[in-house]
Amino acid sequence: MTSAADRLATVQADIRAAETEFGREEGSVGLIAVSKTFEIEDIRPVLTAGQRVFGENRVQEAMHKWPQLRSEFDGIELHLIGPLQSNKAKEAVATFDVIHTVDRPKIAAALKTEMEKQGRDLPCFIQVNTGEEPQKAGIAPKDVDAFVKECREDVGLRIVGLMCIPPVEEAPGEHFALLQKIARRNGLDQLSMGMSADYPVAVGFGATHVRVGSAIFGARDYV
Repeated sequence: MTSAADRLATVQADIRAAETEFGREEGSVGLIAVSKTFEIEDIRPVLTAGQRVFGENRVQEAMHKWPQLRSEFDGIELHLIGPLQSNKAKEAVATFDVIHTVDRPKIAAALKTEMEKQGRDLPCFIQVNTGEEPQKAGIAPKDVDAFVKECREDVGLRIVGLMCIPPVEEAPGEHFALLQKIARRNGLDQLSMGMSADYPVAVGFGATHVRVGSAIFGARDYV
């Protein structure tokens, strides 16, 4: 039975192989180890193996786990990759280092207000609902250009890139290609896309951040 550290090494090797295959610069794709639903004792071996960038979906869950882990390990970078409610903006700004899920004006404004209060300037990604799925968060592709401009010019957020979660039943490549196209026309060079099932494909479409959880930590128990 492989360990989390072994699986981490495999994912890292797969990313490097995809960089080579698609002509990407070595080290240009960052790995976000998605630790949502996993406990401190599950995460610690991955930290010990050298991984320092992690993703969490829920603010409260991250607040429960990461103060302890930050006290044990230096250099941790924590990314919020799940939907954010405006009433959690204060805690999100205090807990996370990067926000991937800016998806409406109310959230953008709440984050900016809290960043100013706390003296932080977090890089942010705008989440794009590339499949326009009604149950999924994110800005519709046709509205992204205007929203990027609003976040930058009116709100004053530091927008660094775009993020997407393709529909499960569709080929991810077309969604990655769409996100890349939208990012380019808005002068954004960071793309948060690709998960355990498709991260090598995402590398081929310009991903700068891949979000990999179960391929490192194992299957999740949502019960």
